[in-house]
Amino acid sequence: MKISILVASNNHNLKLAQQLNQIVSDMGQNSQIIDLVEEDLPLYTPKFQAEYGIPEKIKLLAKTIIDTEGMIFVAPEYNGSIPPTLNNAIAWLSVSGDDWRGCFNGKPAIIATYSGGGGQYVLLAMRNQLSYIGMNVIGRQIITNGNKPLNIDSAKEIVKQLIKFS
Repeated sequence: MKISILVASNNHNLKLAQQLNQIVSDMGQNSQIIDLVEEDLPLYTPKFQAEYGIPEKIKLLAKTIIDTEGMIFVAPEYNGSIPPTLNNAIAWLSVSGDDWRGCFNGKPAIIATYSGGGGQYVLLAMRNQLSYIGMNVIGRQIITNGNKPLNIDSAKEIVKQLIKFS
């Protein structure tokens, strides 16, 4: 199975993505981390799209995501919601071509966060948005913070569900 881990910030969330990547790899699955901060995607606006079209890096990202069988989204809570890097990537992917739904439709997804503010709101927002665009979000989610490190056994069980549903 090919799993893409989209991480929407550096520091703690990137470390969480790396831990999840190791778990996926240890389970014999192919995985990759897509660091949306490092991708440095331009801000999506209809005006930008009309003037410049779809940037090549968006086309490449869309192809990568279309070829992915399962996804893990790792993001911090930004003002009770999804961070701009993730929202921007989804916006670009949703206009990336005629088959943009192939990026998301019917694919299983895990949502995860390392958040100083609790993280429940970002998980709820991700669940709503990803479900809306056609993903099958696994019921269990991963929430970590300074007082609650990643429970490796629990994370393995959640990844097993992702693999089962692909």
